[in-house]
Amino acid sequence: MAKKSVKLYTDKVLETFYNNLLNGHVDNLHIPHSDVFYVRAACEAHYGRKFTLKHVEESMIAEGWKERSYSDPNYKKETS
Repeated sequence: MAKKSVKLYTDKVLETFYNNLLNGHVDNLHIPHSDVFYVRAACEAHYGRKFTLKHVEESMIAEGWKERSYSDPNYKKETS
């Protein structure tokens, strides 16, 4: 049976992460990429209202953004 991914879309990401860590629920933990936090801050500054992490991440994915790690040696290479 596949385990569900725990997605941290709360504004209390660290608090929720540590609560999951203490309770042993970190197997499939999803913490939004730092890009999502930066885009959310820019959108909130531009539009003057709050956005959820989930809304921003889903919007970014819909626009073609792909989560990639800066530590990936192929990070700057073009992907198809």
